[in-house]
Amino acid sequence: MSSTAAQPLLDGRTAVVTGGAQGIGLEIARAFVDAGARVVLGDLDLDAAQAAADGLGGREVARAVRCDVVKADEVDALLAEAVEGFGSLDVMVNNAGITRDATMRKMTEEDFDLVIAVHLKGTWNGTRKAAAIMREAKRGAIVNISSLSGKVGMVGQTNYSAAKAGIVGMTKAAAKEMAHHGVRVNAIQPGLIRSAMTEAMPQKAWDQKMSEIPMQRAGEPAEVASVALFLASDMSSYMTGTVLEVTGGRFM
Repeated sequence: MSSTAAQPLLDGRTAVVTGGAQGIGLEIARAFVDAGARVVLGDLDLDAAQAAADGLGGREVARAVRCDVVKADEVDALLAEAVEGFGSLDVMVNNAGITRDATMRKMTEEDFDLVIAVHLKGTWNGTRKAAAIMREAKRGAIVNISSLSGKVGMVGQTNYSAAKAGIVGMTKAAAKEMAHHGVRVNAIQPGLIRSAMTEAMPQKAWDQKMSEIPMQRAGEPAEVASVALFLASDMSSYMTGTVLEVTGGRFM
């Protein structure tokens, strides 16, 4: 390699990704590893997370930790794996999430509370715990995964839309608190992204969503991952408190 070769964007840095065993989270982790980072995958499904970490290159570059993001002590343990196992915590991606869709008339209190807890409290735990470590180093990037549902509201998603909108407000508040400590906090709002979850959608619902997208196609997980990489890296060094939409132009 010539001495003029560009240094990888995340060379020597350590990133933690929640919900990292599959889907968008795994794709973000893969993009980070390709950019020179070491990653710790947090997920409720330890077996899937371990398989994902092995696929990314094994213990030297990727590790798996079982983590329920609603529980602060489990988030502490997840971040400790990055700091103690790899030597630093430079990037935090709060991606873990679930859906429990139903109209308000049919939604249970339990399904409302659970979605709010995982998305909103989980992202708060990840943000505050990572920020506490990063402020000591006077640097760091936090990337929160919101959703287009948090911008426009979706039928059957009063819980999910509320949580994803809350993540935007939280991101901006945290960005203001952490800016003078050298820690940046930004959010991504993906639209219709091709995944196991979205492909299980009824055809009619899929067609309806497709009709709203000017680019006339669903996005790929890698297209969210590349934006996460941008926000995690020094390429976005003067950006904090922003919300980047990855939607193919849907609901501009």
